[in-house]
Amino acid sequence: MRTRVRCWRWRPNPLRRRSDVVEAWIALAVAVLLCVGAPLVGAVTGLWAHGQARSVAAAERSERHMVRALVIGGAPEQLPSVQGGDRAHAYQTSVRWAVPGEGTKTALARVPAGTRTGDVVDVWFDRQGHGVAPPPDDIAVWQHTVTMGLCGASCAAGVVLLGRGVVRRVALRHRLAEWEQEWARTGPDWTRGRA
Repeated sequence: MRTRVRCWRWRPNPLRRRSDVVEAWIALAVAVLLCVGAPLVGAVTGLWAHGQARSVAAAERSERHMVRALVIGGAPEQLPSVQGGDRAHAYQTSVRWAVPGEGTKTALARVPAGTRTGDVVDVWFDRQGHGVAPPPDDIAVWQHTVTMGLCGASCAAGVVLLGRGVVRRVALRHRLAEWEQEWARTGPDWTRGRA
């Protein structure tokens, strides 16, 4: 018959060793760190990443400007294939737009896939006049925030579990050493009668 005793490492009994008590405290600390510490690290990492992403997005918005332009170039012969989804990739083509007081300008810019000659699209340029991708919007900032928060929480949990594995290994060595010491004291009493 097998009996299961709960929390035996916390109760005083003759079979409990010092390493058992240490391992019980380590298990409690690991539970607290996994339930409280890892989410806290994830939240702090996410908040930091959110602030960084917002400042990068604001800087890119100040360096880039959008214009409504007419597509005058054609699409490339073959667009890059997308595996695993229907997401359309942008490609570069010639566009033309009017600048008040300066006339018209023509440049290469990134346009969405599926754009045809004669379509009017929103394109982004940097200060040097090069066609660039649009700055990150709020959705991209939040995606970055959540991703970094999850990565931070996962890394914290991994460090805690790795530390737990190391401590368990050391505790097992100490437990075996304690058992050897006990056997060295009691072993001769048990084997003397049989010899």
